[in-house]
Amino acid sequence: MPSFSFDWGFFELAATRIGIAYLLALPTGLMREKQAHGIGIRTFPIVAIASCGYLLIMHGDGSSSDALAANSRVLQGLVAGIGFVGGGAILKEGMSVHGTATAASIWNTGAIGAAAAMGRYEIAVVLAILNLFTMFALAPLKKRLDQASAGGDSKVQDPAELS
Repeated sequence: MPSFSFDWGFFELAATRIGIAYLLALPTGLMREKQAHGIGIRTFPIVAIASCGYLLIMHGDGSSSDALAANSRVLQGLVAGIGFVGGGAILKEGMSVHGTATAASIWNTGAIGAAAAMGRYEIAVVLAILNLFTMFALAPLKKRLDQASAGGDSKVQDPAELS
């Protein structure tokens, strides 16, 4: 019969890393929710903590060479699986395709969780900041570019001309 043991030290490490993954993904989810997107406040943090959790389940902090090899295989599966989830966010209506940025953002959120699991907080923070910047600060530019191309202009204008 297997014995039950609980490693409080690893519990603290795992809770910290999962919490960081959650907190870094939450702002993107919140902003997507405020913009009335179908994928938002729940999906983004869950993708981040699940990615973090899968890597932590395999080999904790990933410090041994065996752990690194196992984590690389888990990470390969996560990349494919999260891509599948993100693919569900992409909608095609006639000649128009929507949701590609959401799909890419979900994929990035998985990387945030994976980075947190591996203790690479600097990577997780940079990914989260750049994701937020891209999704929200660049949204007005994207809207202007879309309006310019919908106006019958077949070539994309220089963004400076759209101001």
